[in-house]
Amino acid sequence: MTLRVGVVGLGAMGRHHARIWRQMEGVQLVGAADPAGDQRRAAVGIPIVDDVEALIALEIEAASVAVPSALHAEVGEKLATAGVHALIEKPVAHTVESARRLAKAFDSAGLIGVVGHVERFNPALVELRRRLWNGELGKVYAMSTRRVGPFPIRVSDVGVVFDLATHDIDLIRWLCGPFETMHSVSQSVVGGSREDLIEVIGVLESGVIATMSVNWVSPVKERRVSVVGTRGAFVADLLSADLTFHENGEVRTEWDEISHLRGVTEGNRTTYAFQKKEPLLSELEAFRAAVLGDVEAPVVTLADGVGVLEMAEELLGKRPQKPPYSICH
Repeated sequence: MTLRVGVVGLGAMGRHHARIWRQMEGVQLVGAADPAGDQRRAAVGIPIVDDVEALIALEIEAASVAVPSALHAEVGEKLATAGVHALIEKPVAHTVESARRLAKAFDSAGLIGVVGHVERFNPALVELRRRLWNGELGKVYAMSTRRVGPFPIRVSDVGVVFDLATHDIDLIRWLCGPFETMHSVSQSVVGGSREDLIEVIGVLESGVIATMSVNWVSPVKERRVSVVGTRGAFVADLLSADLTFHENGEVRTEWDEISHLRGVTEGNRTTYAFQKKEPLLSELEAFRAAVLGDVEAPVVTLADGVGVLEMAEELLGKRPQKPPYSICH
């Protein structure tokens, strides 16, 4: 079966959706919608229309939505009304209320609606989760995420919490379970109406301590996840998709200067070899499988997206405290 697909928005993310859809077997990219046209020449040779209504008229069955987050709900609800399955880039919407309406629209129509939390498809995190869930780290004590770098020109409608921290909220929940309590401090370092730095510390329902460091003010781009347990630590570099295991020390360090740096004992360090596929390709393959009826496809549901937004709004103090989170400001 050939799935007829369209892309809404041909900007920083949409152009990559178009590229991958065009390469995927069993898919026909029949058109794209962007009022600015195809400035990056990502969809050469297919119809480029001005809006989602014109794209729907091309008889698409599924769509990628990669427009500014404030437009996600509006575009998504039009697709749901037309009977079109959709993958909507994260954050799923710009408010919890609009995200809930969106989830209800797809659920009521019996359609597949998913969120583009692409980090769940990062090979390093997929491998990390597999090894964690196999018990290879033993009891998990703590995990931390670091997602920092310079300000991205592509972002104009949200702050760092909705744009970046939503990645880490989702992956922490996916790897180690939901939060029980959280404390956060955020600032607008370079000025403006939106936060560009946030530090978060919390405790998961499992007892794991979790921290997130997220900002747009670092001159060095880093994307890193660390998990510490009884047997050592996993460190995932999300930019290189490398996963390294730092084993607890067993060899005593007799050189004093080195022991001050590395501790009194050293353990082995292993960087694993595993298949590395482009995360967005894996994500779109999972979406296609779900649309075609695979109930086991590892997609991120709209309900998951709503839960992430609830936490994001609470971090910003925009929602009242409610279980299972206790947000302290």
